[in-house]
Amino acid sequence: MLKSFVYTAIGLLWGMGVMSQEKEVASDTVQKEYVLLEGDTVVREAIDLDEVMVFNRLKFDSREERARYYWLRRKTLRVYPYAKLASERLTELNRRLDLIESNSRRRWYTKRVQKYIEEEFTDELKKLTRTEGQILVKLIHRQTGETAFGLVKELRNGWRAFWYNNTARMFKISLKEEYHPESVHEDYLIEDILQRAFADGLLEKQRSALGFDYMNLTNQWKNEKDKEK
Repeated sequence: MLKSFVYTAIGLLWGMGVMSQEKEVASDTVQKEYVLLEGDTVVREAIDLDEVMVFNRLKFDSREERARYYWLRRKTLRVYPYAKLASERLTELNRRLDLIESNSRRRWYTKRVQKYIEEEFTDELKKLTRTEGQILVKLIHRQTGETAFGLVKELRNGWRAFWYNNTARMFKISLKEEYHPESVHEDYLIEDILQRAFADGLLEKQRSALGFDYMNLTNQWKNEKDKEK
């Protein structure tokens, strides 16, 4: 049933694909401070530590609310790596295409990448449910700042984007779906799930392209919930 969406996702990943990835290795930065104490110079070293986020304890008003959160958590954890990959592919694609002047060379490069992406991800994408497919579309918007529809239109052509969107809609998946944790409660829950997973080391953190602040979102939704009570 999700065959059309699978080809859409493959096409999107293909368009943003690369043959290899360069991994950035993070390291602690050591800063030295020199302090003068009674004529003697003392060296004091300071290490920059990663930011630590303190989360509120999860509280649910009903068993149904709790069940829905953990149901959403399973699906979000499953599809986030694909959205992260899409962002990385887009960044790398733009960088590499800037280095290729020949149109024929560009076509050769994209065809080779297409084959690689299809072989690597087809089987996995076929396993996604409708809900997981829609969450993936939202998270692509979170990571890239553009909708899946916009990316397909930009990287391939407008007609394909229109066709993919309409076939995906047959399965209740809109490629134009955006990510709005500030106004859509389910999107905020997805963001909460991601932030906790980052902190627990379950997912590799990647900054959102949308520029929202998680703590502000948390306070906002908490205040709205308090008003309802």
